[in-house]
Amino acid sequence: MRILLIEDEKRLSHFVKKGLTENGFAVDQAFDGEEGLYLAQQETYDVIILDVMLPKMSGVEVCKKLRSLKKETAILMLTAKSELEDKIEGLDSGADDYLTKPFEFAELKSRINALLRRSYHQVSNNLTVDNLEVDPLKHTVFRNKKPIKLTPKEFAILEQLIRQKQEVVTRTQIIEHVWDYNFDSLSNVVDVFIGTLRKKIDKGEKVKLIHTLHGVGYMITDKKPKI
Repeated sequence: MRILLIEDEKRLSHFVKKGLTENGFAVDQAFDGEEGLYLAQQETYDVIILDVMLPKMSGVEVCKKLRSLKKETAILMLTAKSELEDKIEGLDSGADDYLTKPFEFAELKSRINALLRRSYHQVSNNLTVDNLEVDPLKHTVFRNKKPIKLTPKEFAILEQLIRQKQEVVTRTQIIEHVWDYNFDSLSNVVDVFIGTLRKKIDKGEKVKLIHTLHGVGYMITDKKPKI
């Protein structure tokens, strides 16, 4: 999953990025409202974390602008203020949720996961297909009740696939959701990761879940792909 973090307090921004990256997220940073607005329009994100008090353009202004441009990306607004009026202003500008500073990283992670569930129309934290179970919050993967150890990038790709299970996910979509904008799109690293994932997830299993649709993309399904 790919996140845009718009926060001018660099120490906090780097701390949050480090924590999210360690949890398998790809994170792009912006340190003022104008830069954040530009990235939000140019790139594809699953969640935008947006501070209210920003130089050049406030978080509320950024949020209003994005919604006026019909950008539906989930927005989590950060505020150092606890007054009800400030929270209402943020939500009225189009934010989906808010978090008051200071906050615990565990709560931030939980809020992000809730927004992702909402975006992908999912009720539970657990993502399942056949006997494969993925928990984005606990960062665990089980197949037939047996734990599977994945690297952060492997987990991120698997999460992307299983959130869109039964659907074709293109190579470009994986790149946009799993890597930041510094990624070399000409690299074959996606194919390499899919290969290692297939070995870890499908090895020894009767039902193969990870499918490559040549020239199209990839799919997680317990049924034979029709394409």
